Amino acid sequence: MVKEFASHHYWALILGGSSGLGRASARKLAMHGMNVCIVHRDTRVDMERISEDLDAISASGVQVLAFNVDAVNPAKRQEVLTALKSAMGEKGRVRTLVHSIAKGNLKAMNSDKARLNNDDFHITLDNMAISLYDWTQELVQQQLFAPDARVLSFTSEGSSKAWKHYGAVAAAKAALESISRHIALEFAPLGLRANCIQAGVTETRSMQLIPGSEDIIAYTKQRNPFHRLTTPEDVANVVYLLCKDEAAWINGAVIPVNGGEHISQA
Repeated sequence: MVKEFASHHYWALILGGSSGLGRASARKLAMHGMNVCIVHRDTRVDMERISEDLDAISASGVQVLAFNVDAVNPAKRQEVLTALKSAMGEKGRVRTLVHSIAKGNLKAMNSDKARLNNDDFHITLDNMAISLYDWTQELVQQQLFAPDARVLSFTSEGSSKAWKHYGAVAAAKAALESISRHIALEFAPLGLRANCIQAGVTETRSMQLIPGSEDIIAYTKQRNPFHRLTTPEDVANVVYLLCKDEAAWINGAVIPVNGGEHISQA
């Protein structure tokens, strides 16, 4: 396999890279020679599995850093970037920032039990949307981005549709898309390209937490032209494609990666 990123001393900084779309993206980019810095938030129970994943990524012959910290904590963000800057050395730069944070509240608005409240919206928006801007801005200020860098984030159809219990996450996804478009516009003079990947329904840990996820999965398999779910690897493949030199003129887009399930109303 050609490792086209290796000679450039490129790094991928992946927020939420220990599972799902983030983990698959880390593996894919490492296979093509990109060094990887993963920021994640997990319990001790998950760490054995995560350590095995990190070893597998390192086996690709790239440098790997991992930080089990809160990605929206400004002090922790500075600690990560200080360590990353040291590891990259003078030649290294961040070619791509991948935002895959999936921390949000899945509460009903109309319920006799725990209802979605103001704090739930703030927590979800901070983690799943505003943090993209915070990390982008800090990387810009510390001049850690490579020329022609890529800022990528993951959205869903829920940004424009109403699903039960998805109100806070839907608001965050809509905000994420808007923030990405504005990064694409306002940071273009610095060489940044920003795009959202609208992933199809994928059976990740986050998906399984959505009430009624079994029904969503069954419906998706019916309406998708290929009658299957999107896999994390499907999405990671597009992350890789958007990091290539040939993708430099794609900017400010929301790109469906779902086998065409968004065009069918079956």
